[in-house]
Amino acid sequence: MTHVYSDILRDIDTYYSAKIREHGPSSRGVDWNSEEGQMVRFAQLMKIVVGNDEFSINDLGCGYGALLSFLQRGFAGYSYRGIDVSQDMIRVARAQYGESDRITFEVSSSIRSEADYAVASGVFNVKLKHDEEEWWSYVTSTLDMMDATSRKGFAFNCLTKYSDSERMRDDLFYADPCRMFDWCKRKYSRQVALLHDYGLYEFTILVRK
Repeated sequence: MTHVYSDILRDIDTYYSAKIREHGPSSRGVDWNSEEGQMVRFAQLMKIVVGNDEFSINDLGCGYGALLSFLQRGFAGYSYRGIDVSQDMIRVARAQYGESDRITFEVSSSIRSEADYAVASGVFNVKLKHDEEEWWSYVTSTLDMMDATSRKGFAFNCLTKYSDSERMRDDLFYADPCRMFDWCKRKYSRQVALLHDYGLYEFTILVRK
């Protein structure tokens, strides 16, 4: 995937590396409006985890590792791998959280190790100059990868095409939640949930194996 989407990945790296250098480890540093919104997103994504058993999770596009703060508050047993294309993001994440046998970070555009779950928050939002068809191909290829490397399920979010038209930007990708649900239902699992009721201009998809 790295070679096929090298232009996209390079642009994403440049964009988010600039954000973290400017704003540091904060919601603005990963291009979100608020810390509160981040926590709402994490709560939706982590509904993918079922039961109280220990689990492993790949966090694709982890940024500075903010999901770890959410995990530390609500989950007892987990092993976490944060993956991001931006070296600057991973450098800040390691400085924030360190690494151990349960917490690791990796500079990559690919998930290289299987885990129980995979999540991706915000990684499909900023398409920059790339057209819709090219971006859709990138999104679905990334979902293929998440599916292939998760044993129990995966979750992701997207900006919604039902956003207020006067506030929509040309450099952002607003997905059709019905199309995305249909894609995941037909291709990955019969057990798919679409969450579009949590007060943000986006939706979350949960795919259970």
